[in-house]
Amino acid sequence: MKKRKKHKSSILQQKGEPCYLCMKLKPMREWRRAVHEHHIFGGSNRNKSEAEGLKVYLCLEHHISGKEAVHNNAEMMRLLREDGQRAFEQKYTREEFMKMFGKNYLEE
Repeated sequence: MKKRKKHKSSILQQKGEPCYLCMKLKPMREWRRAVHEHHIFGGSNRNKSEAEGLKVYLCLEHHISGKEAVHNNAEMMRLLREDGQRAFEQKYTREEFMKMFGKNYLEE
């Protein structure tokens, strides 16, 4: 029998809240319902994102279909990566982040 992975909760927002980027960028009356889970650090880092709770919930327009969609817009992806690193560093060090993800997304 295949063992199911336990999915860690997001450390950036609660499941069931409106779209993370709508809440960050728009007035409250324009917030949309989140319909997709997005791992902030994808590709080879997707499993690490899952393990550390580095994911957010996004509306369709902010995930894949709009001009502000993270998969179409480097600026939106940058915002999420910065927020993800800040959230990670609330519990761990910058050195631990760099070791795990290989890059510093915060310019200080």
